[in-house]
Amino acid sequence: MADWVEVGKKAPLFTLASDGGGKVKLADELGQPIVLYFYPKDDTPGCTREACSFRDASSKLKKLGAKVFGISPDSAASHDKFRDKYKLNFPLLADPDHKVAEKYGAWGEKVRFGKKSMGIRRSTFILDAAGKVHKVWKSVKVDGHDEQVLAVLKEM
Repeated sequence: MADWVEVGKKAPLFTLASDGGGKVKLADELGQPIVLYFYPKDDTPGCTREACSFRDASSKLKKLGAKVFGISPDSAASHDKFRDKYKLNFPLLADPDHKVAEKYGAWGEKVRFGKKSMGIRRSTFILDAAGKVHKVWKSVKVDGHDEQVLAVLKEM
């Protein structure tokens, strides 16, 4: 389990399979603010609310020049279904072996209903145009998180 990537550090680069059958290479996306959010599982209540809030904020995010990517251990095929069911308008990236989540610190021990397990810790990273980490949320509360992200992007 890796430590969290901290503000001011270069974001770890990666290439991951995306919904729709393509691949996303983070290095190719730099030059604009990037919102990377790690979530546990497609089509579950909290993850659906989070994804739909970013979907609904897309015009505001675009005005600020930001691009959003959701990352979970689910497969690209699972992401396709999730995207289509909720009409999501940003790429969902598949990290089935959680290597990228580990690099960012988003994979770790969680406690749910008194049980400990390893999994995705719901978190968000905002990267600046140069690929440096500008802001980190290590324990995201879904409701209102889109507004927090927009507020930080407006300050950049």
